[in-house]
Amino acid sequence: MDVYNLYIACDSQEDTVTGIFMNEFARILEEDSKGRIKMNTYPNSQLGSDSELIEAVQNGNISFCVGTSAPQVSFVPQAAIFDAPMAFKNLKIARKVLDGPLYDKLKSYYKEKDLRLLAIADQGFRLMSSNKNINSIKDFKGIKIRTMENKNHIAFWKAIGANPTPMAWPEVYIGLEQGFIDAQENPLELIVASKIYEKQKYIINTNHILHSLMLIGSEKVLNDLPEDLQKTIDESAQKAKQIARAKTDLRYEGRLKIIKDYGCINKDLSPQLYKDMKEASKSIWLDMENQVDKDLINLFKSEIERSEKNEY
Repeated sequence: MDVYNLYIACDSQEDTVTGIFMNEFARILEEDSKGRIKMNTYPNSQLGSDSELIEAVQNGNISFCVGTSAPQVSFVPQAAIFDAPMAFKNLKIARKVLDGPLYDKLKSYYKEKDLRLLAIADQGFRLMSSNKNINSIKDFKGIKIRTMENKNHIAFWKAIGANPTPMAWPEVYIGLEQGFIDAQENPLELIVASKIYEKQKYIINTNHILHSLMLIGSEKVLNDLPEDLQKTIDESAQKAKQIARAKTDLRYEGRLKIIKDYGCINKDLSPQLYKDMKEASKSIWLDMENQVDKDLINLFKSEIERSEKNEY
C-alpha cells in the first residue's frame, strides 16, 4: 500500500478554532483514508505567517493550510468579497450563504491560482471592544480603533465616523494600556485569548465582518494523488468544517462568560444603530464592485437575500 505524506500548517495556536480545524481535518483524513495518507501538522506559525503559508501551498511546498481570508486577497483578489461589511444578520445566514452556490463560485477563483478551496469554517463575527459606550452611530465619531491593514476594513470604520488606526497585533494590548488607541475589533476568541478585555469596558456585538477560516489545498500536490483519495480529502474537509463551526459556537459561550465575570459589559446593537451602520457601509459595497467580479458580488447579494427569506 502506498502511503502519502502530506503537510498542513496554520499560524495560530492549537487551542484555537483555527488549530482545531487543522487538527480535526488531519485526524479525520488519516482515519478515512485508512492509513493511506499520513498527515504532518504544524501550528503556531512554525512554517510561516498566513501569507507565507498560502504562497507555500500555491507553490506545492505545503499540502494544506488553514487561515483567514484577509491575507488571501493578495493571491486571490476575489476573496475581497469577505471584507464586505454588515453583510450577514447572523451566523446561521452566513453559513448558509457560504455553503451554497457562492462556495462553488469561489472555488473556481482559487483553482485559477493553483489553490483548492476545500471548506470554509469561521471564528464567528468580528466584534468591537471599547472603553466608550456606543448607543448611536454618532458615538463612533473620533474613536481611535485598531484595525487590520486592510483598505476595506479601514474604509468601513471611516464611513461610520471612527478613526481607524492600523497597528501590528502584538502592539494592541500595550496600545490600549497606554491610550494610543481607544478600541479594537476582533472575534471574541481573540479578544479573550489576548486578554484585550482587561483593557476594555464594553464588548459590542457589531458583527460587522465574518471572521472566516479557509481550509486550502495545493492543486499541485492534490492532482498527483489518486482520484479516490482526492474525494476522501473533500469529504474529510467538510466533516472537519462542521466540527470547527460547532467548536466556534461552544467556545463563544465560554468566552462570553469570561468577559462578563471580569466585569465587561456585552451589548447588542440597537435596531436603529444596526440600520445606520448598514446604511453607512453602502459606499464600501459600491467600491467592492471595482475590486471583484460583478457576477460574484451579485451572486453574494442574491444568496444573502435568499438565505434571509429561508428559501433553502
